[in-house]
Amino acid sequence: MSLDGDTLWMAFGLMLIVEGLFPFISPEGWRQKMVQVLALHNGQIRFFGLACVIVGVLMLGWLG
Repeated sequence: MSLDGDTLWMAFGLMLIVEGLFPFISPEGWRQKMVQVLALHNGQIRFFGLACVIVGVLMLGWLG
């Protein structure tokens, strides 16, 4: 697998599309989820972030 600048920009663009869908489709639902996230403790948010990183690394390893 070749990882060049174009691939990284395409991955970044895809991430922006996916991240933008929920606030575009349901701004009120997105706002309510953000309020729920703000109520979480730092440790809970860190755990979720770590879980996302681990799943992402595993996916890249599996696909690559």
